[in-house]
Amino acid sequence: MKKTILALLALVGVTAATAQNSNEWINLGFEVRADYQHELIDGKTVDANSGFKGKYFNVRLKGKITDQLYYDYRQRLNKPNKDATFFDATDWLHLTYKPTQNWEISAGKQVVAIGGFEYDKAPIDVYFASEYWHHINCYRWGVSGAYITPKGYDKVLAQIVTSPFDYINGNRKHSFAYNLMWMGQHDWFTSLYSVNFLEYQPGKFVQYLSLGNQFNWNNFCLQLDIMNRATLDDFTFFKNYTIVGDLSYMIKDRVNVFAKASYDVNNSQSGADLCVMPGTEMTRVGGGVEVYPLKDSHDLRLHVNGGYSFGKNSDPAGALQDNQAFFDLGVKWKVDVISAVQKVIKKK
Repeated sequence: MKKTILALLALVGVTAATAQNSNEWINLGFEVRADYQHELIDGKTVDANSGFKGKYFNVRLKGKITDQLYYDYRQRLNKPNKDATFFDATDWLHLTYKPTQNWEISAGKQVVAIGGFEYDKAPIDVYFASEYWHHINCYRWGVSGAYITPKGYDKVLAQIVTSPFDYINGNRKHSFAYNLMWMGQHDWFTSLYSVNFLEYQPGKFVQYLSLGNQFNWNNFCLQLDIMNRATLDDFTFFKNYTIVGDLSYMIKDRVNVFAKASYDVNNSQSGADLCVMPGTEMTRVGGGVEVYPLKDSHDLRLHVNGGYSFGKNSDPAGALQDNQAFFDLGVKWKVDVISAVQKVIKKK
């Protein structure tokens, strides 16, 4: 951690030296979230999940190398390095080559291309989530290629990455995931659809069909995710699946009121799904309010939310439990280092 902080301080120095040029080449930012939370199961406080918590501390660096070559990097400084390597806490670190406006190729650590809006949100913006969300390892090394339609409304991406289940309980399996994703934006409708084939053991696949739908009407936004999971030798619909709904209403771009519900169920007998265990049927409901006190800026956010989950989770270490209630109050802030340095230079 000390070496990481020293490296970041050096990077800030380099950024300050180049800030008078263009922030297209270096864009450096920090984002932090801190909360007070309280969790109860069967009316009893869960001490480990209650109290003041530093939830996230992220560093984001992105920009251009050339007019056709881009880089993007995000490091989560509060995330433990499970395998004692720096890259365990790296969310993504990849280069993207864009020879034309319609084609791009990326390589490095990437977000696994799985559809759905709950999955797509940055963890710092998720207050409570489905059982599936808590167990999927969504940042993996690999390559991807994408085609963007001439008007820019649709993007189709094909990706090969190390499987999210490649490293389980200390055992490396050398397995892969093959993903095809459509991202579309058409007036009031936005899509994040994917078909995924993920090896849970070498040569054995669990298949996802994940449909992320977003509908916008004036200040209302409804996100509806439907994910079906099945093995190739026993492909069925709605035996093992997750549904997530999130309805929000934005008031004058300053206050966002939302309600959210998720439902995870696995009635299959297969052990292929390593995110939602067989025999699980869990529901979670909740809601909250976000407030942006700065005018014309979302760099500072105050939030309060709460919820309740019920049902059966066959995973003793599962995130959602029966008769589980929670309350959360917190703050998130972002700092654009380039802009801040430029303002200091201009004042001088």
